[in-house]
Amino acid sequence: MRPFVVGVGGFTSNVGKTTVMCELLRAFPHWEAIKTTRGHYRSCGKEAGACCVSHLLSDRPLLKSGRAETYEPGKDTGRYWDAGAQNVHWLITTEEQVGAGINEALTRVRAEGVFVEGNSFSRFVAPDYFVMVRRGDSEKIKASARHSLEKASAIFISGADSLNPAGRYLGSATPIFTRTGFNDLIVHLRSVLEASFSPSY
Repeated sequence: MRPFVVGVGGFTSNVGKTTVMCELLRAFPHWEAIKTTRGHYRSCGKEAGACCVSHLLSDRPLLKSGRAETYEPGKDTGRYWDAGAQNVHWLITTEEQVGAGINEALTRVRAEGVFVEGNSFSRFVAPDYFVMVRRGDSEKIKASARHSLEKASAIFISGADSLNPAGRYLGSATPIFTRTGFNDLIVHLRSVLEASFSPSY
């Protein structure tokens, strides 16, 4: 059986996905984590030293696992370890390799559950629970994130302590949580997890 898959995606970049991942890992300390990075065979236009992975791309997805291969202080994968992840996997792919890569990554997971940071994987693997993160001061969403939003089990508003009713995304009925209500998000996730493992009669 595959692990229980919890996705953590974002409306846009830099909305706090990694912070949410780390808080979830602290609440589920025996779970594993997967970081997905899509690369290009050219510069992505951002600071090369910070994010460019073009030199790591090949004709197959690159998957790094374990502390020796994935721990680097301050980087996302290092933060996962510091938050208590049982194991960390870093998947580096081109757009065309995401499906094969995420399925390979899931075969390496030995824990009951795994948190996956990123949007693109949800086109190939149906998450059992999916948190979409957006900023409290913006409802902008990039086109590539709209598909993930359709799968959202919850929306987390980063940088906000309370909900402004006018800020609910397009009147969505999806549960919305804020920083002060993070424990409520944990409770909601646990209820879905328990229901998924409960026998049906």
